[in-house]
Amino acid sequence: MNLPVIVGGMAGAPLRYLTDRAVQKRHDTVFPWGTFTVNVIGCLVLGFVSGAVVAGAASSQVQLLLGTGLCGALTTYSTFSYETLRLAEDGARFYAAANVVASVGAGLGAAFAGTAFTEALRT
Repeated sequence: MNLPVIVGGMAGAPLRYLTDRAVQKRHDTVFPWGTFTVNVIGCLVLGFVSGAVVAGAASSQVQLLLGTGLCGALTTYSTFSYETLRLAEDGARFYAAANVVASVGAGLGAAFAGTAFTEALRT
């Protein structure tokens, strides 16, 4: 059993739910802004943590706690997939396609930004 993963997951799951509800409540649209937000934040944090571990600024225990535990529970590929499918089935194909493109693009960009930020701190 890996305690850092469990602790990170225990923090990430409720954080995902609360963030999703708070963000979605502020947007009167069918676009799943809450899921988009938690996924992009998770990518940013994971990029930052991974970069810190590679740079030797963080331990593997920090990566387990924040990367695997927190980010694993915070982000949600299954909800992203379900919400995208629901948008398409409900006739909101533009929003479905926008969700895919924006989520993948922003997620990759956030992960890159996190690692780039960590790299910039090293120099």
